[in-house]
Amino acid sequence: MAIAPDGKFAVSASGDKTLKVWDLSSGNQLNTLSGHTESVSAVAIAPDGKFAVSASYDNTLKVWDLSSGNQLNTLSGHTSWVSAVAIAPDGKFAVSASYDNTLKVWDLSSGNQLNTLTGHTNSVYAVAISPDGKFAVSASGDDTLKVWDLASGQELKTLTGHTNWVSAVAIAPDGKFAVSASLDNTLKVWDLASGKELNTLGGHTKWVSAVAIAPDGKFAVSASGDKTLKVWDLDSGNEIAAFTGDSGLSCCTIAPDGVTIVAGESLGKVHFLRLEGVTQP
Repeated sequence: MAIAPDGKFAVSASGDKTLKVWDLSSGNQLNTLSGHTESVSAVAIAPDGKFAVSASYDNTLKVWDLSSGNQLNTLSGHTSWVSAVAIAPDGKFAVSASYDNTLKVWDLSSGNQLNTLTGHTNSVYAVAISPDGKFAVSASGDDTLKVWDLASGQELKTLTGHTNWVSAVAIAPDGKFAVSASLDNTLKVWDLASGKELNTLGGHTKWVSAVAIAPDGKFAVSASGDKTLKVWDLDSGNEIAAFTGDSGLSCCTIAPDGVTIVAGESLGKVHFLRLEGVTQP
C-alpha cells in the first residue's frame, strides 16, 4: 500500500495479480492496474505522484502511468520473487528487494539496471531509501537489516537483534533512525549513524508484517498477523492506539496529513482510518 504525496489517492497491491487506485476522500476505486502474471507484493508511488512502480512474484517490476493506468515499462533481472520496491526522493531511480537474496538499483527513465547489492544470506523482504537518497536499508530473512551506500553499492553496516525474519523497515523523515518489523512479533528502533538498537516495541502476539512512520517522525504504525494495527509513540515506545480487523493485517501506510492511516487486510479489505487526538501538522 502506498499513498500519493498530495494525500489524495492510494494504490494497493494484491495477491489477485492487480493493483487498485483509491480516492482517499471517498474510498472509491478509481482504477485497476493489470499486467502482472503473479501476486503483486509491493508498490511505491513517485514523489510527483504521476507514476508508480510495482513488485511481483513474477520476478519483475512494472512502471505505471497513474493518470491513464497504462503500463510504461517492465524491469527484469531478478531471478526470484520481487518482494519490495522503493523510489528515490528525486524520482529518478528505484531499489527493489528479492527472494534471490539481492537488491537491485534501477534507472526509471530507461528501465536499465544500475547496480546489484549483495550481502544478505536469505531472502530480502523490504527496502527503504533515505530522505536524501544517499543510502538504503534492507530487511531480510537472515534476521538482519543492512545499510547500503547507493552511490557505490557498498554495505555500510549490519543491524542485528531480531530473532526471526525481518519483514519490513521504514526510515524516519530526518533520516536519523529506522523502525523494523519482524516475525519475532516485535518492532525495533535503530540509530542509523551507529547501527545501535534504541528500543524494542512489544505488544503484537503474531508476526509484524508492515511498519510506517508518520511525517513528523513522532509515531509509527504497525500491521500484524494478530489482526491488529498498533500506533506507537516513538519517544516512549508506548502503544497509544490500536485497531482490530477481521483477519491478519498485511500492510499499512500514513498519509501526509499525519492522521489518515490506510491498512490492508489479508481477506482483501482496505481500511481507511483516522487517528484522533493527534495534532495535525
